[in-house]
Amino acid sequence: MTVAEWGLLLLLSLLWGGSFFFSKIAVQEVPPFSVVLARVGIAAAALGLYLRVRRLSVPRSLSAWGAFAGMGALNNLIPFSLIFWGQTAIASGLASILNATTPVFSILVAHFLTTDEKLSANKMAGIVLGIAGVIALVGADALTGSGRSLLAMLACLGAALSYGFANVFGRRFRRMGVAPAVGAFGQITATAIMMTPIALVFDTPWRLPPPSAPVWAALVGLALLSTALAYVIFFRILARAGATNISLVTLLVPVSAILLGSVVLGERLSAVQLAGMALIGLGLVTIDGRVWNAGRLAGAPPRSR
Repeated sequence: MTVAEWGLLLLLSLLWGGSFFFSKIAVQEVPPFSVVLARVGIAAAALGLYLRVRRLSVPRSLSAWGAFAGMGALNNLIPFSLIFWGQTAIASGLASILNATTPVFSILVAHFLTTDEKLSANKMAGIVLGIAGVIALVGADALTGSGRSLLAMLACLGAALSYGFANVFGRRFRRMGVAPAVGAFGQITATAIMMTPIALVFDTPWRLPPPSAPVWAALVGLALLSTALAYVIFFRILARAGATNISLVTLLVPVSAILLGSVVLGERLSAVQLAGMALIGLGLVTIDGRVWNAGRLAGAPPRSR
């Protein structure tokens, strides 16, 4: 990648890492379902304006919107709700680490549900390292007897699993000829439609006290920066550098989230949790394959001329 593309990748990791920071602030005063609705509702309006400026049309067929609804449920509604609920009991940095297991679940789901993305040796090794990291994280909390924190961790892992299914489900948009930005708008809009009755029934937001100014700022940042702007940057990098390079952002998001949570929220992680993060990071590097392939090439005998 070029220097500019690396810069965009770092910016994207900061935006997505910031989503854990913003949501941790928001869930202090706003219930998780309402935070999800605010995030996708504002982001849908912003992306709709972006499509209008770019003069991109949105398909109106039932099949397209059925796909948007499926993707919205797997990629937004389910994981956002689980992560935001999880953050009512665990630190934002820990939630981001657990979310970093998404590639592990994506590889497993793709292996069983696709014909062209099967497990390889480096992927298997990465999965083992990633699972070891998750065990270190979850085990550390389980030993303290904090049942609610353990459930919160499992919720974040459930969100990562949902993202894994979403990554496989989203492959159909390319076959349907849907532009990436249009797909992003469609899935977020469908999520907002599905999320509205859920938030109204379970949160009864009209009975809640008005959020404070910092919470409003966090909700706007979550929607405009960590969702709408992040999607635009994501698709730009994807078009220029490809899917493999864009996947590297997963390694950087937990670091951004931990730094923001530590500097701004005063959160701290234990040594065991840091070790778990290191194992997950090593697993993701192994899954990526470039270090694996470089080692194989270094050990190969030189070619004869």
